[in-house]
Amino acid sequence: MINREKVIEVKDITKKFKVYYDKSSQLKERILFRSRNKYEERLVLRGISFDIMKGEAVGLIGNNGCGKSTTLKLLTKIMYPDSGTIKTKGRISSLIELGAGFHPDMSGRENIYTNAAIFGLTKKEIDARFDDIIAFSELDAFLDNPIRTYSSGMYMRLAFSVAINVDADILLIDEILAVGDANFQAKCFAKLREMKAWGVTIVIVTHDTGTIERFCDKAIWISEGEIKVHGPAQIAVDEYLRFMNSKKLESMLRKEQREKIKMEPSENIGRDDTAVSEQESLHFGTKEVVIEKVIMRNRNKETNIFENGDNLILDIHYKVNKQKDEIVVGMGFYTVDGVCILGNNTQIDRMHIPVKQKTGKIKFEVSNLPLLEGQYSLNVSIVDQDGTPMDFYREYCNFIVISKDRSVGLVSIKHTWEVEEYETIQ
Repeated sequence: MINREKVIEVKDITKKFKVYYDKSSQLKERILFRSRNKYEERLVLRGISFDIMKGEAVGLIGNNGCGKSTTLKLLTKIMYPDSGTIKTKGRISSLIELGAGFHPDMSGRENIYTNAAIFGLTKKEIDARFDDIIAFSELDAFLDNPIRTYSSGMYMRLAFSVAINVDADILLIDEILAVGDANFQAKCFAKLREMKAWGVTIVIVTHDTGTIERFCDKAIWISEGEIKVHGPAQIAVDEYLRFMNSKKLESMLRKEQREKIKMEPSENIGRDDTAVSEQESLHFGTKEVVIEKVIMRNRNKETNIFENGDNLILDIHYKVNKQKDEIVVGMGFYTVDGVCILGNNTQIDRMHIPVKQKTGKIKFEVSNLPLLEGQYSLNVSIVDQDGTPMDFYREYCNFIVISKDRSVGLVSIKHTWEVEEYETIQ
């Protein structure tokens, strides 16, 4: 028996699929090319269990292929688990695939009756709801046109309008709300909030973690067929994003190791005049003192991939071709489209660098790198005391920042919010 407050009870369900390498489509091909019928069994769900209570809005999150949509289809009984049990209480309405349950050659009017009948409504019940369905979909002008003439947004309007008007106890939605214009999406979510207030249980599959946090009470993070987190939406989303962030960083570091990204600027030999001219605009100076190389690293190793909050260190190696009393070393962080984030030099910071040796190294360090996620460019320069460029590199190299901070913009700034209420609303 299902607990009186539970409307969905999933216990130890597993699901596997046959994945064919090259499946034959005809009987003749199957006989002649038997090797084409080879397949592997792929376990998509590995004994997952969860309960959903009446009136809850729950989001299913995870990367592609993790088992989210399969879970939703099992809840609708479109397919059945290989093992385990699923118990639901009440009428289920679903928006699993765009246009599912619609016949392309039938009109919108005919498809409303067909689709609503699939959800268990009688003709009399559909008649009573027909005007509400049309009003919400805003498709009255296209009602008698064949469905095949509808756009994907119109499909979604009609499907959603039917699904919310069948007096469902449970509503299941799989990414379909990503289709359609912003105004109708806002209208859909307003309706979903209204249904939630009525006590309808809603389960949503989406990659939009913002939607999960704004709308859902809880979230279930599925990874490789297993539940990693089932709890409050914000906690589940944070854990999921933290995991995805670490995977992205690992992938970038592997790519960096494979390609052995060179931090040194390339020489432009044998270029045409246009290329040489462009290079001269990016690298110029008197060459009295030159930058031999710049090593970008964190505390542990040379890299051009950083996490927000890392230490970023520049080791600027230079060579003196003509004796100078003093040099000024500068750097700049830019966005890839040329917006300056930070420009600094040793003169600004009142640091004096007398030139006594033929070679030298200046270290520039940023503690707790505040940049948000993105790709950035580094400028480096050596000028004399009067500002005359001796060696100036624009776009010396690019570097990448990965950030857990979900703010928008360029930099992460520590901040707090505080609410003060002065007067009670009458």
